[in-house]
Amino acid sequence: QVQLVESGGGLVQAGGSLKLSCAASGRATTFLTPAMGWFRQAPGKEREFVAAINWDGEETKYVEFAKGRFTISRDSAQNTVHLQMNNLRPEDTADYYCAAAFNSLTSSFEADYRFWGRGTQVTVAS
Repeated sequence: QVQLVESGGGLVQAGGSLKLSCAASGRATTFLTPAMGWFRQAPGKEREFVAAINWDGEETKYVEFAKGRFTISRDSAQNTVHLQMNNLRPEDTADYYCAAAFNSLTSSFEADYRFWGRGTQVTVAS
């Protein structure tokens, strides 16, 4: 079992930056094995994939809108995953969720993720 808690959300002006963090607790081996991902859900929209990272941080995957602006990273020693978001836009406003995958493969599909956090809210003002 893995518990995930996101933090770092808030209100920021367009063009600003935020760094989201996801703290994992539970069995250390459970956390080390799986890939980790970030998803987001804007008001009135379905949840969508943002970025994923494999177990050792050597492989990452991004959705198109995140490329060049967002960076996913992980610190397995600290059991944390981060999402650095730069040049934020009003359309980035959403609840951002951290998730742990069933295995070590980076995936953009929700069904491949076993554990989810409760989310952190990001609001980008124009």
